[in-house]
Amino acid sequence: MTNTAPRPDDASPAPQPAPLSGARLVVEALEREGVTHIFGYPGGAIMPVYDALPGSSLTHILVRHEQAAALAADAYGRVTGRPGVCLATSGPGATNLVTGIANAYMDSVPMIAITGQVASHLMGTDAFQEVDIFAITLPIVKHSYVIRDTADIPRIFAEAFEIARSGRPGPVLIDLPKDVTVKTASPAPVTLPAAPVVPLDAAAIAHANELIAAARQPILYFGGGIGIARAEQALRHFSARTRIPSVATLRGLGAIPTDTGSYLGMLGMHGTRGANVAIDNCDLLICVGARFDDRATGKLDTFAPNARVIHLDGDPAEIGKLRRPEVALAGDLTTILDALTAAPADAESWRDQCAAQKTLWANKYDAPGNGVYAPALLKTLSERAGDKAIFTCDVGQHQMWVAQHCRFVRPQAHLTSAGLGTMGYGIPAGMGALIAEPDATVITVSGDGSIMMNIHELATLRRYRLPLKIVLLDNSQLGMVRQWQELFFDENFSEIDLSDNPDFAEVARSFGIEAFTVDHRSDVDGAIDRLLATSGPVLCHVRIDPRENVWPLVPPNSSNVQMMETRW
Repeated sequence: MTNTAPRPDDASPAPQPAPLSGARLVVEALEREGVTHIFGYPGGAIMPVYDALPGSSLTHILVRHEQAAALAADAYGRVTGRPGVCLATSGPGATNLVTGIANAYMDSVPMIAITGQVASHLMGTDAFQEVDIFAITLPIVKHSYVIRDTADIPRIFAEAFEIARSGRPGPVLIDLPKDVTVKTASPAPVTLPAAPVVPLDAAAIAHANELIAAARQPILYFGGGIGIARAEQALRHFSARTRIPSVATLRGLGAIPTDTGSYLGMLGMHGTRGANVAIDNCDLLICVGARFDDRATGKLDTFAPNARVIHLDGDPAEIGKLRRPEVALAGDLTTILDALTAAPADAESWRDQCAAQKTLWANKYDAPGNGVYAPALLKTLSERAGDKAIFTCDVGQHQMWVAQHCRFVRPQAHLTSAGLGTMGYGIPAGMGALIAEPDATVITVSGDGSIMMNIHELATLRRYRLPLKIVLLDNSQLGMVRQWQELFFDENFSEIDLSDNPDFAEVARSFGIEAFTVDHRSDVDGAIDRLLATSGPVLCHVRIDPRENVWPLVPPNSSNVQMMETRW
């Protein structure tokens, strides 16, 4: 009898997956990465991708300006630790993403920015709505791609997500020529190499433990790298077992809860006197996930002048960039912090000194007058909002008041444009935070200058019934610019008058947003009650004294201990 069973070398090849359009491959690549929400705005070159969205598992949030899409994706990335995704068409759609991409780059936020592009054969011809977004964004992305072959879409998207979230996170740009999204291809299996494991430097760990044990006046200085690495528990355990007084950068707020006894406050230009004086007097500075930024250090050669430095960071490029440390430890911050087991043997008097100075120089809230005192309002609001609150800030005086006076129990509770200082960040960031964490109490604090940058996103809040609570501090000025002109430019007030602002409560109501106005201190408690009790989006318009300044303040090119302080 003849054996008709096929031999192994006669086996038929496995069936190839059915060809799919490039747009469909994009959608499936996003679904494989666990993406649930995309922030975007459609247009001609990206239309094939929009055509593939219906019927997918992806929820698209239609913003009213592409900048808001990028800023909302930025906030989503900060809260979740996963790349936020924004989507725009070619030309002006792509260029409108640029500020949000730069914002994510400066603050090391994972993001995927997807842009449509004119068809491949038209690239370089100055076609309608053609810009070289690849070249424009080169300085502000971690990596970027122009996809030329439809079959490459699954691999490139997998690579892009891995790059965006690994190491020091950041934005990745994917530019999609229209013909690439229309053509079909069979998707190939995607495999990525495993990330290398970097071993601890045992000698450096031992040296760091020796320095910690010998220190008499140590300070723990931590920044945004803690939240990026999700290393806050390791930091808190290190702080508790060493009992070293700590200070935070603007991006580090909440990594150690701000009501912790050994925490001295934010350092730097608008930091507390207790934090800045402690830094000035310390003999050991343990820097964790911070980068010696100019707003934190003041005049760099006067910063911690008598201190040895142990620098821990997830990005080795940051170590030694501005201050050469005695010990450098790059890698996973949780692993490194857990290996630092020493504690200072003789620092009790230092702890007592730092605690006494913290009490002596504590913030005051008894400002004269009957008008609303913004720091007191924000302090009370943050305390009553509870541990599930997330604050998103615009940029200006109100941003510093939030940092100085609000209570934060986790890094994800404070979303602010730290490196780029982007006005208009607050409302889009609030949207992204609510999509990322729908059960959170999300509060945007804005100013009358900043809110006008993206006020159109009130329409997005209304459409999706996102329950964002907006506190608008209105001093009819570009307040921070006015303060600097008052203090450092001989009161030559130039282009800071916003007295022709609209009635912001009326504007909000015209968008279908509940709104009310507060201008007297006695109304603050009721306003906070109403703000927190409202189930949908709401705007609390707060009129404040246009002469109010942010205190304390370190003048430019000065040591952090040369602080200007309140005059009452």
